Amino acid sequence: MKKLLSTMMLALLAMGVYAQGNGQPQRFSPEQFQADLEAFITKEAGLSQQEAEAFFPIYKEMQDKQRELFDKQRELAKVKPSDEQGCRKAIRESDEIDLELKRIQKAYHLRFLNHMSASKLYDVLQAEMRFHRRMMRNWNRGFSQQQGMWPHQQHNGWPNQRNNWPNQHNNNWQRQQKQN
Repeated sequence: MKKLLSTMMLALLAMGVYAQGNGQPQRFSPEQFQADLEAFITKEAGLSQQEAEAFFPIYKEMQDKQRELFDKQRELAKVKPSDEQGCRKAIRESDEIDLELKRIQKAYHLRFLNHMSASKLYDVLQAEMRFHRRMMRNWNRGFSQQQGMWPHQQHNGWPNQRNNWPNQHNNNWQRQQKQN
């Protein structure tokens, strides 16, 4: 999960997307991404308004701390050190960052448990993982060439069931794309 999150955060920070509308390039919107993430987690994990209001400020705090470490990891990965000693140092620093990310995650999981049941937190963590996987899958797939928008936008929000998501295994979606 940590690698998925790391990859997702790095990819999202670097990517630009095109929006439907005037066809002009539009940069990735962290605010829109966060809003989509919160809506998805709230719906998929079945969070009440009260639970969401208690959870998301703490979650954002955790994300901010993690983002600082992701930035450090990205800086480490930009240039390969020129010698063995430099490579060892970079590997050790990267490992330390990974461990610190896990410590942060563990500490915040304990904080989340003060506001919701373990079962509910488990659902939240699973929903977060599904959200990031779908976003990566959509990012890898790119825009729908027909409509010029992301597949989740074609469905007016996030569907409840995984099978409703357009993907390479969804024959109905493929048929629809061929007809358009």
